[in-house]
Amino acid sequence: MAPTDESAEALTEIERELDIAASPETVFSLLTDSREQIRWMGTEASLEPYAGGLYRVNCTGNDVALGEFVEVVPYSRVVFTFGWEGPDKPVPPGSSTVEITLTPTDAGTHLHFLHRGLPTPAAEQFGQGWDHFLERLQIVGDGGEPGRDPWATTPAETAADG
Repeated sequence: MAPTDESAEALTEIERELDIAASPETVFSLLTDSREQIRWMGTEASLEPYAGGLYRVNCTGNDVALGEFVEVVPYSRVVFTFGWEGPDKPVPPGSSTVEITLTPTDAGTHLHFLHRGLPTPAAEQFGQGWDHFLERLQIVGDGGEPGRDPWATTPAETAADG
């Protein structure tokens, strides 16, 4: 019998699927190009889409996701590690993994999203976050404009809060 560690935290995953009325090439660009990324998620992004490359997205102006790309297969698959920059975060940088698979369809692209390795207590909050951002991704992919992200703050708002 394997030893158990009662302090070990249970891990879970979040899975989502959506259809986007855009080619896999377009959706891939939205996931891997820093300028395209911030159209649907983040106030700034630094993406180096190759194995070992940087994944850093300031998601709201105050919350920075940090990890690295693990696998990048043009137009079909993007895998990166994910966590929050800063002290005392429940999911530290690189401690979880996001896998996105793009499959061409007659109407555009089917996106399969899987975020693995999340502490169970954080999963609900992450699920809400990904629902928010994936909806924005779908709007942009479908050719629309999602508008200003209600979760995002500007530098002036951040300074005023400080």
